[in-house]
Amino acid sequence: MKTQKTILVVEDEKSLCKAIVDILSRNNFLPIEAKNGKEGVELALSRHPDLILLDLIIPEVDGITALKKIRADAWGARVPIIILTNVSATNEQLVDDIVTHKPMNYLIKSDWKIQDVVAKIQEILGK
Repeated sequence: MKTQKTILVVEDEKSLCKAIVDILSRNNFLPIEAKNGKEGVELALSRHPDLILLDLIIPEVDGITALKKIRADAWGARVPIIILTNVSATNEQLVDDIVTHKPMNYLIKSDWKIQDVVAKIQEILGK
C-alpha cells in the first residue's frame, strides 16, 4: 500500500495556509501546519516530512533562520524545501543564504497559483 507523502507547510497567513493545506489534502498529501518558524523547525526535525514549504517572513524564527536550523541536521540537509514568499531575493545576504542552504525552489507567491505549487511539489516528489 502506498503511503501519503507528508508536506510541512510553514506559513503564518491563516487563509493562505488553509488553502494550501486543503489543496494538498485533495491531492493525496498529508499536510502538517506550522504557524511560525520555531514550530516549523520543531515539526521538521521531529516528524521528518517528505518536503517543506517555507515562508520567509514568519514570526518567532524567520524563514532563513529556520532553513539554516533544518539544514544543520543530517536529515534536514537532504529534505526538499520550497521557499514560498512575497520577498524577492534582491538583498545580497538573502541571496548568499539561499545559495548556501539550497532550497529546491524559490517561488514568489504573487507569481504562482496554488495548483501550480502543488504541481511543483508533485514534480519534486516524483508523483
